[in-house]
Amino acid sequence: MDAFAVAIGKGLTVKHVTAGQRATVGLWFGGFQALFPLLGYFAASTFSKYVTAVDHWIIFVLLAFIGGNMIHEAFEEDEENARETAAFDWRHMLPLAVATSIDAFAVGVSFAFLPINIVLAIIIIGVTTGLFSAAGLSIGNVFGSRWQMPAQIAGGVVLILIGLKVLLEHLGLLPW
Repeated sequence: MDAFAVAIGKGLTVKHVTAGQRATVGLWFGGFQALFPLLGYFAASTFSKYVTAVDHWIIFVLLAFIGGNMIHEAFEEDEENARETAAFDWRHMLPLAVATSIDAFAVGVSFAFLPINIVLAIIIIGVTTGLFSAAGLSIGNVFGSRWQMPAQIAGGVVLILIGLKVLLEHLGLLPW
């Protein structure tokens, strides 16, 4: 959601969005959103044998933090968008791609404690983020920031609920 929101912000700064700009934004954000969970996964996998007794708490805290941060940032987006520039070179895209992917590292850490196919997960994350970011650039250009806040709030709530579900499952408090 962060990459999508930043892509919308970039779209607000561009007079006319080109296919090349959509591809650039999609590749930067999608690539880094795929890379950072992989890095988090390998970092956590190295230490997983030491934390398996509390892995459900780690997942819950990380997802609740990420979700809460997304909701908090939804109310600060106008400030971020005001600082956004129309440039698409590496000096402008690299910091944005890294900044929007920090949370993805934490997601990768939580993946190390879940029975998932990490390769499939990072491919899905990268492709989805790339497509949504490219679309976000166009959406920002056409519609402005009207739907940015509700989308980011909804994404944050979903992450918190996923974390809560994992915690309740591991504590045996869910009937299913």
